[in-house]
Parts: sequence; structure tokens; C-alpha cells
Amino acid sequence: MKRPTAARICQLLFLAVFLVLFLMTEYRGSDRIVAAVNAFFRANPLTAVTTMLATKSYVPLLLPGLLMLFFAFFLGRFFCGWLCPLGTILDLLTARIQKTAPLRWLTGRVKYWLLLPLLGASLFNLNLAGLFDPIAILLRGLTFFLHPLLGDSVRGSWRALYGIIGEQRDLLAPGYRVVSGYLLPFREALYPLAFLSAAILLLVILLERYGARTWCRQLCPLGTLLGIAARFAPLLRTPAAPCSACRKCATVCPAGFDRDIMQKEECLACMACVAACPTKKVRFAFGLPAGEKPLMERRVFLGGLFSGFLLARLFRFRDPQAESRLLRPPGIRSEDEFLKKCVRCGECMKVCLKSALYPAFSQAGLEGLYTPLLIPRLGYCEYNCSLCGQVCPTGAIPDLPLAEKKRQVIGKAVFDKNHCIPFARRLDCIVCEEHCPIPQKAIRSEQVMMKGFDGREVSVKLPYVVDELCNGCGICEKVCPLEGKAAIEVFAVKDKTPLQESALVVDTSAPAAEDPYR
Repeated sequence: MKRPTAARICQLLFLAVFLVLFLMTEYRGSDRIVAAVNAFFRANPLTAVTTMLATKSYVPLLLPGLLMLFFAFFLGRFFCGWLCPLGTILDLLTARIQKTAPLRWLTGRVKYWLLLPLLGASLFNLNLAGLFDPIAILLRGLTFFLHPLLGDSVRGSWRALYGIIGEQRDLLAPGYRVVSGYLLPFREALYPLAFLSAAILLLVILLERYGARTWCRQLCPLGTLLGIAARFAPLLRTPAAPCSACRKCATVCPAGFDRDIMQKEECLACMACVAACPTKKVRFAFGLPAGEKPLMERRVFLGGLFSGFLLARLFRFRDPQAESRLLRPPGIRSEDEFLKKCVRCGECMKVCLKSALYPAFSQAGLEGLYTPLLIPRLGYCEYNCSLCGQVCPTGAIPDLPLAEKKRQVIGKAVFDKNHCIPFARRLDCIVCEEHCPIPQKAIRSEQVMMKGFDGREVSVKLPYVVDELCNGCGICEKVCPLEGKAAIEVFAVKDKTPLQESALVVDTSAPAAEDPYR
């Protein structure tokens, strides 16, 4: 049995940490999530660089990512060879995938034509790095497809098993509580981009058919960024080329020796060649970096940045009608600032208690792909929940104290009087008022005499919205008893000034003031 290397042990350890944190990024009965998978994004150099370029500011949450990039200038691409969970999965699967000839179009400068436009677009205030970030790709595949599929499969199998064993099903209850409490997703949700997320992850895996770590070496923007830093690293492999009589190091190397000499920007510092060398000649030691070939041609550099400028202009188109229903999680006041920080990881959607958040497709334009969108007809923002802000890795959704989160404005509710039961049918309905979580009630009703359809006067309770109190949580739209389109809908507003604190406190010692909306 082949002895595992230190790098492989470290890989498996960090993959286990990643999976554990992924499962902990879930509602498990506590109002606080003490540890989440967002730690991997905060230690991600690509996330740190693109976010700070887009926001033109220092983001303290992403300091670990800057430190990881700093260490890459000394240790090379150790993140790819020792820490990256997607890289570990590729290493575990690559031996099981039959290899064929490498794709010629992937060699050369293709990786720079992916990284540089992303950096250029970030410089011009458009952050799309999350669409191609390896950790985000893995996380979206797990969050939107694999984990919900696991939950549906296990729950369906358990129900079938319950039906088979009949009265003895109580014996299985303790086991199901453990599985559902620690492994299965809390919410049963179908995500609109689930199959796209799974297809992208599968494509990255299938690239192994054309060589080990093809994605990592030829496309991955995070790996390319770390590779640029690795060119300056004093950690050197000697000898640089494999011995002609052996070449075992080239056989086990996941980065390959496709040019008969190890390229520093592709070396993952995994030390597999050291463990495989029968003569123990191969070693890594610190020294003075030798002269490297030019990183890229000037046309690649300038063309990449110019492509980023074009992306920043072309991806900005938004449908005004869709924007009116563009509802973001609580605490987001500026759409532009939110898009600059969002890494499209999907974790805010995973922890949403009431199944309100889903990945956007075209509602926010091309630049908003995979960003969280609140759809009130499917779910609503729980008044006493702040989980989405807790798991956001970059602060795109601010982590606010619960009292402050309750004051955040998502949108404003508006009645459709041609659709609403009291207005359209002259029948009492106060479902939306009953469910409104605001203590002083943002939705109220007043008794009004109206002419019925038979011509006689009838007394009807007509609902109305107090804009000063409405935070746009969407529960009114969710619970509206009408089929299909709700009679009350939440629309986006430009002014998202938090509600006055007094609006959330019911004063029982004084009589209610006269409402100007009556």
C-alpha cells in the first residue's frame, strides 16, 4: 500500500473541515451559527483581490485571503496542493477517469484570458469572480444540487421504510433524528439553477480526462493568480527537469511536465515527486529564483484588461420591470455595493429559514447571476432571523444585531385593489394583517360601508399599508389566500432607510395616535 504524503493527509483534513463547515452552515435550532464554510472564502486570495478592486476599499473580513496571497510569494501554489477542497476532489477522482490527449486550445495563455478580464472588470466596478472561483463552483454544486438531492433521497427512503416495517417504525426514529439533525438540509427547496450548478461542477471534473488537474493548471483563475505570485517564490524544486532514466516524478506529478521542465506557476508544491523519487535526488529548498521567461505578452495583458472594461459595460443592462421586483436580503441598501461584494456562494439561500432566497437568473441582469433574490410568493424573511448576514463571507449581506436587522427595509407592500378579496369581492379578509410581524402592524384594516354587487350597502374591512412601518418582509404576499398572483405584493424601493426604532415598540401606556392613512 502506497504511503500517503504529508500533502495528501493535509488535503483530506481540509476537505473534511470544508464538509463539516458546510454542514454547520445550516439552521440547527440556534439563532447563531458559530462556524461556517465562509472561512474558505475569507482565506481565498481571488475573493480578496477582486472584492477590494471592485469596492476600492479594504475589507477586513478578507484579510486571510491577502495573507494567503502573501505566503504564495514565498511558498508558491501551496493553497492548490494542500488546502483547496476542489483540488482534493480532483486528485481523488483523476485516477478513476480514463485519460486522452490534452486539449490543445487549453494550453498557452488561455488561463490569463480568464483571469485578466475578471480583474479588469473588478477594477471597473463589476465583480464576476465568484462565477469562476473554484470554491464557489464546488459550493454551488453542493448547495443547489447534491445536498438537496441527498435530503430528498434520504427522506423518501425513510418514508418508504416506515411503510414497510409498520408498527416497528419507532425503532428508527433515533437514527433519523441524528441523520436529519446533522447531515440533511433543514429546508426542502428546489433551486432554479441547480442543474446548471451541477453541470459546471461536472464539467470541471470531466476535464480530468484531458490530464490531471487540467482545470487547475489551464483555467482556474484562483490558481492562475497564485501561479503569478509563485513565479517569485524562493521555494525551488531541484532538479527542475526529471531525470531521463527514471521520470517517476513526472508520472506522479499532478501538474505535469508537459514542457520537460516544471513550470513554477504550475507547480502545486504537493511534494509528490519527492516521495516518488527512488534516488532521493528531488527536493524542495529555498534559494534565489532563477530568471523566468516573460509572464505574458503585452497584448495578452492589455487585451485582458480591455476585455474586463467591455464586460463592465456590457453586463450592466437591467430590465426596469424586473428591477421593480428585485428584492435583496435585509441590510442591503445599495444594489451596486452589494454586487461588488457578493461572491455568489449560495450560503445565504441555504440558511434561509422560510425558503425566501433563491439564486437570480436574469432578474438582476447578467451581472446578478447567482446572487440571492427574495421571492415573497415562495417564502418570506423571518422577522426574528439574521442567519443570512452571519454566513455571508464578504459582508455583502451585513451581519447585524437582531434588533437592528428588524428595522431594515427590504421593500414596501402594495395592494392590488382589483385582486384583493375585500375590494374586489366585498368580503372580509385580514390574513395579511394577522400575519404582519411588526408590533404596531404595518398592515391594518378599517371598517368601511361600500355598495355591494347587489346594489345594497355592506360593511367591509378594507386593508391598507402603513408605509412608515412596512419593512417588506413579504409574509403578507406569502400567506395571501388567493391562487397564483397575490393581492398584495412587495416592490423594491430606492429609499431603504431603516425604520424608526419606535416603530417596533408598542406603547401600551398611551392611546393610539390617529393614523393619517385612515
